[in-house]
Amino acid sequence: MKALVARPGGLGGVLLAGPAVRAVATRAGRVTMLCGPRGAPAARLLPHVDDVVVCDDAVLWGTPPDQDTDADGVIRRLRHDSYDVALVLAPGRRSPLPAARLLRTACVRRIGAGPDRDDGLLDVHHQRLPGRHEAEAALDAAAAMGFGLRTGDDGRLRVRPVPDTAGLTGNGPYVVVHPGAGDPERAWAAERCAETVALLCDAGHRVVVTGAPDETALTRRAAGDTAVDLGGRTSPRSLAGVLRAADALVTCSTGPAHLAAAVGTPVVSLSAPPGPSQWPVAPYRVPTVLLGGRGRPAPHEVLRAVRRLLQQDA
Repeated sequence: MKALVARPGGLGGVLLAGPAVRAVATRAGRVTMLCGPRGAPAARLLPHVDDVVVCDDAVLWGTPPDQDTDADGVIRRLRHDSYDVALVLAPGRRSPLPAARLLRTACVRRIGAGPDRDDGLLDVHHQRLPGRHEAEAALDAAAAMGFGLRTGDDGRLRVRPVPDTAGLTGNGPYVVVHPGAGDPERAWAAERCAETVALLCDAGHRVVVTGAPDETALTRRAAGDTAVDLGGRTSPRSLAGVLRAADALVTCSTGPAHLAAAVGTPVVSLSAPPGPSQWPVAPYRVPTVLLGGRGRPAPHEVLRAVRRLLQQDA
């Protein structure tokens, strides 16, 4: 059986599809991930993903793309590869129907998802249960199609083996601070982040600051003269290695938070959801302290949260 798992979104969203991918792989001989360009690096980190097909997220969400996209090329490739089954995992309240429509055009034989309405596009549709984490909702949708985890698989987030990154971080324990975010409104103010890094260092923690290539000014300001600045120096795979060896991650970005969860590292999340309805975006099944909400926490609050996580892990 050749299976396709479609999951629009960025790094974190695709990582949350990992347990469902493993469930599909229990019966499928080959699993391909269909995702957007922002999520493709995460798809390549997931165990049991044999191939990645990249399609503009706007096409998968049914919104007008910002630029020309080769949707026809994606359809031709999917038709050529001839998939037996596809599972569409739409994030949050997004509809899976645009992606399902593309897959139906590509002649995928059996399509399943969890929409509010069917429109005749789906062979299997599963209503999302209230309060379920995004990763759990994906597993529920996979189960509705007959895919379950292997015996002994606890359903946590996972990635493929990651490299030893001591050459980047140096030796000894450390806390990672990741101040940037894909959504600029979530990014941590440089001044407040620098104050927090300085406070963590004064309290005896070694700090490693990470960020994307376009965030080097932010990471440089945050690291100052006391922390290791890895801004622009990590790929998603090497960032996973940096996070795996860390005592904790402090971040306002969901992508690194879910990547930390996938390697078992505790998280201080500075993008805490404003209400219970958004709880499912929290880091999945790792020790977590949620701070933030509409405002940004004070540096001493972050220090207390890090200490709390380290005490739990001791």
